[in-house]
Amino acid sequence: MVIGLDTRTVVALVEDATAAPSMHNAQPWRFRFCSRSSTFQLRADLERAMPHSDPNNRALRLGCGAALFNLRVGAVHAGWEPAVQLLPDPADPELLAKIRLTEPTPPDSGLGRLHPAIRRRHTSRDPFAETDIPAAVQTDLHDAAQQEGAHLVLPGAWHVQSLLELVHDAEGRDALNPERSAELARWTRVGTGTATDGVPAYAFGPRKWDGKAPVRDFAGRRAVADRDAAIFEHTPHLFLLGTEGDLPEDWLRAGQAMERVLLLATLEGLATSLTSHALEWTDLRWLVRDPTTAMGYVQMVLRLGYGPQGQATPRRPVHEVLDID
Repeated sequence: MVIGLDTRTVVALVEDATAAPSMHNAQPWRFRFCSRSSTFQLRADLERAMPHSDPNNRALRLGCGAALFNLRVGAVHAGWEPAVQLLPDPADPELLAKIRLTEPTPPDSGLGRLHPAIRRRHTSRDPFAETDIPAAVQTDLHDAAQQEGAHLVLPGAWHVQSLLELVHDAEGRDALNPERSAELARWTRVGTGTATDGVPAYAFGPRKWDGKAPVRDFAGRRAVADRDAAIFEHTPHLFLLGTEGDLPEDWLRAGQAMERVLLLATLEGLATSLTSHALEWTDLRWLVRDPTTAMGYVQMVLRLGYGPQGQATPRRPVHEVLDID
């Protein structure tokens, strides 16, 4: 084991990793730490897959990529440089990455500066202010995605309108699809309970009374006590995050880029939200892209702005997701 890397530190790093976002907060990951080689393994937990909404496990790997990025940030914050190998064993596709901790590194250098944002970043389903995001901040966010091998694009007005229409189309399709509705219900927590995954009612945000911001309504037609209605943005700031390819390795890279952008945006005082409605239908996903850019495939739509940071959603205890050899 790396000197100074005790069990307490290993657990803390996995706690950082599991603070990442995932589709419907399903948390589809498992970790193993090999003490002799100071190496983490990140594995997909296919029992938490969504075969109807995410048939090829693209979104699952995006979430796991986000968890991988948080682990990298946590490792640097703990003083160790992580060396990452994606999809290291073709015969074991559930093994998504190996992360070996190598030489010591200053904890406040590079990725370590993002560490305070890991616990502050939450998905916000509240209205944002109709306030522009400074160009300098947009440039920094674009650069953050690029450092992870992805692209981040702020689409023009016509493209945003087209995207909103595609989201509306996806919402209508979802409402008529019993299998997808059942998957959503599986990960939605209405009422009291002690679930450590899924989206609880307190994180639904207000019901949209007016506005154009694409925010998934996890309540559907169910009544939620004390839930208000609100006016959302009419000109939401939507960013497309994508890659040139569309293979499992691209999805893992996109997940890391997504989390890097979200953490940086959080440090910049922005509230963050993810919108994947239109990306969950193959034909609609293709229409989301902007053919004038180098982005071949859109992997996620980010909604950013100034407003409430959102509330923390539950996380599975570390002992359920971590094994130590």
